[in-house]
Amino acid sequence: MRKTVKSMVDEATAAITTYSVEEARDLHGREDVQFIDIRDVRELEREGVIPGAFHAPRGMLEFWVDPESPYHKPVFDEGRHLVLFCAAGWRSALATKTLQDMGVEKLGHIDGGYDAWKKAGAPVAEKAKKHG
Repeated sequence: MRKTVKSMVDEATAAITTYSVEEARDLHGREDVQFIDIRDVRELEREGVIPGAFHAPRGMLEFWVDPESPYHKPVFDEGRHLVLFCAAGWRSALATKTLQDMGVEKLGHIDGGYDAWKKAGAPVAEKAKKHG
């Protein structure tokens, strides 16, 4: 029998840490915490960003996290607690479970994602435009 996306998200959610927007707000801006935005770049341009979040597109996340990958990004080796988010929390739930399966220990995701964060009046900004 095939699994549905909803069942996969439910399974992931049962195995990972999920932060409410209020809990995530308390973590935002701490030196030992790094927010990770896994949305597509077009979503960032259209909807805005959480200040200080590192953009790691969902399609590259595992490659950027794995220190043995040629695409590895040092931000994932700094020992900080990772807080992942997407638009509504489904992609970030699956991504958080995947990183947990890869051995990343200090991580969680935001329930309701960026949409819930923005709706709650938490800090947002426009995506910085690239120059040149």
